[in-house]
Amino acid sequence: CCCIFAEFGKQWYQRRVRGDAMCVIRNLVRDNRIVYGGGSNEISAAVAVNEAADKNSSIEQYAMRAFGAALESVPMALAENSGLSPFATLAEVKSRQIKEGNPRLGIDCMDKGECDMKVQHVIETLIGKKQQIMLATQLVRMILKIDDVRSPGEGEE
Repeated sequence: CCCIFAEFGKQWYQRRVRGDAMCVIRNLVRDNRIVYGGGSNEISAAVAVNEAADKNSSIEQYAMRAFGAALESVPMALAENSGLSPFATLAEVKSRQIKEGNPRLGIDCMDKGECDMKVQHVIETLIGKKQQIMLATQLVRMILKIDDVRSPGEGEE
């Protein structure tokens, strides 16, 4: 009985991996641009959002800072799932990105001693990354509409 379940689990996993690979190929056919992974683009985007929030004196700066903090949750999850200290690792990589001006620095999940995702060959499709961020943003907007924090149609593009 255990052998049957173990074999079923292995087959399911192999199908899942093949399906994920096919989605990546489909995305690359649609748009062949890539971004570096390991949370490097989220850290870079969070830094840019926080810099823009510093220049904004209205109440919107708080929403911008919250969005920047939400972007940082991806590299923090990568660090935590890799057995690293999430806050210390994020702070180190973020400070190095700002200091060195290198947006390719991300979380070294494989513990290779190198945080540059270009050197480690860690990439993601741009279309996939854009879809992730847009979906998360739409979800937050729906929640805010439900909670009546924001009226429908406000801020629509």
